[in-house]
Amino acid sequence: MFSDHAIARMQQRSIPIGAIDALLDYGEHHRHRGADIFFLTKSGRCRMIRDLGKRAFLNLEKALDTYLVVSDDGCVITAGRRYRRLKF
Repeated sequence: MFSDHAIARMQQRSIPIGAIDALLDYGEHHRHRGADIFFLTKSGRCRMIRDLGKRAFLNLEKALDTYLVVSDDGCVITAGRRYRRLKF
């Protein structure tokens, strides 16, 4: 489930649905200000290559430097690009 804001941001930032699914499946999450922040780490990328294969990973690799903010009910609030390390 996506909020209207998340859909608009995903379109503006060219983040495909496949990258969102990969972040939710293989990413780590931290609790921050009442929501969960999902992002992909090096170990998550290795698991993703092992499970999906190199070709599928390479198709999504450019879009994987993103983060998601997810509410308690599982709704994606927003999505954005990571240009720096996330600090918690």
